[in-house]
Amino acid sequence: MTFPSRLLFFAVLALMGALMPLAGLLAEEGLQAEGEEREPRLVLVSTIKGAIGPATFKQIEEAIAEAGDRNAEALVLRIDTPGGLVTSTRDIVSAILASDVPVAGYVWPSGGHVASAGTFIVYSTGIAAMAPGTNIGAATPVMMGGGLSGAPQQPPARPAPADTGEGTPSNEEALSKKATNDAVALIKSLADTHGRNAEWAEEAVREGSSLSAREAQEQGVVEIVASDIDSLLAQMDGREVVTASGTKVLATAGANVEHVEPGFMVELLALISNPNVAFLLMMIGVYGIIFELSNPGTFGPGILGAICLLLGLYALNQLPLDYAGVALIVLGLTLMAVEAFTPTFGVAGFGGLIAFILGASMLVDSENPDFQISWWTIAGTAIASTAVLVFLLGYTLKAMRRPVATGAEEMTGAEARVLEWAQGEGYVHIHGERWHARGPAELAPQSTVRVERLDGLTLIVR
Repeated sequence: MTFPSRLLFFAVLALMGALMPLAGLLAEEGLQAEGEEREPRLVLVSTIKGAIGPATFKQIEEAIAEAGDRNAEALVLRIDTPGGLVTSTRDIVSAILASDVPVAGYVWPSGGHVASAGTFIVYSTGIAAMAPGTNIGAATPVMMGGGLSGAPQQPPARPAPADTGEGTPSNEEALSKKATNDAVALIKSLADTHGRNAEWAEEAVREGSSLSAREAQEQGVVEIVASDIDSLLAQMDGREVVTASGTKVLATAGANVEHVEPGFMVELLALISNPNVAFLLMMIGVYGIIFELSNPGTFGPGILGAICLLLGLYALNQLPLDYAGVALIVLGLTLMAVEAFTPTFGVAGFGGLIAFILGASMLVDSENPDFQISWWTIAGTAIASTAVLVFLLGYTLKAMRRPVATGAEEMTGAEARVLEWAQGEGYVHIHGERWHARGPAELAPQSTVRVERLDGLTLIVR
């Protein structure tokens, strides 16, 4: 082999040696990429059922966080709700819009619906879908500080113009108009973000319009009508969605589906945020503390009462409260406590009971039945409070009729036994004590006498 041939041969060998690690690296990356393509992607599903409240926001917030931590392809919210609270709805909308993981709103199951607050939530999601046999709409706000009810409300009749001809709207009309305009602005903004029908969205808020699943798809309110999760994921595949981190193309066909169950804190919040439960917790707390103060040293009722009271106040703080109702309840409980510690023969107690019932009936400022205190709960607590007051009143009257058990009055008429006696005076034994006494000269030791009165520290006996 000639010198040039040898040089060329060694050059080729050197080049091959240099390229072999690079080829191995490329092959490894290719296999890894192929493995990643073969590995199914993950889609999380969280089911929202019932009225929208603080617990719902907590559940969705945790589901979005888990989807981000697990690098899920998408999060599907299966929703069936009659509506809920304005504050919780806005919190949920903000959480969905701030999510880096695409969120899909799926009205499910067949026969279910999303009304009011649910309509806003579906409009805020990147993909809006419905199951056949469901409906969406009726998003008219019925109260400024309360909730978004599922039932559309007719606007209040405009009062007849005054003689001045100005026809100034009432304060109630002004608040209703303000709430409606605010809701319209929000839902139209959501519609523009995801390219949905903004005109119908405004109708849903102003007129309480509703649509079936097929009508909603035809009018551009939702993108997909799917009978189940698999069909939904197949139709979502390849669609572009807007997230907080930008536009993303979904790859959901054949994805692994995992359901996200609410955590313990969500379940606890859902339980105590029920206004009836919160109200009962607060009542148990108040009575526990009253019992502790009237019987110092027992500790148990006071500790239990403090825990229940704090839980009840925390839960009520999550709800739209009417502060006049809060003030009446506080007044009622204060008057009942006054009756317990300084009996007024029922005057303060029954006055407090009336204030308590009125305050409980107007405590939660919402037209949504799911966030109102049941009349059964109010009646039950009122009856229990009445029973406590009757018991206290009876105890007071009995105490007034009971003979005096201490002091000079208690000594009058009591029997004593003579211990020592001489010249009309001596010592007697009464109530386990030795007392100096004066009385008839003929008394003798061990004879029985009766106390007539107390003269300083000397008993006058006969």
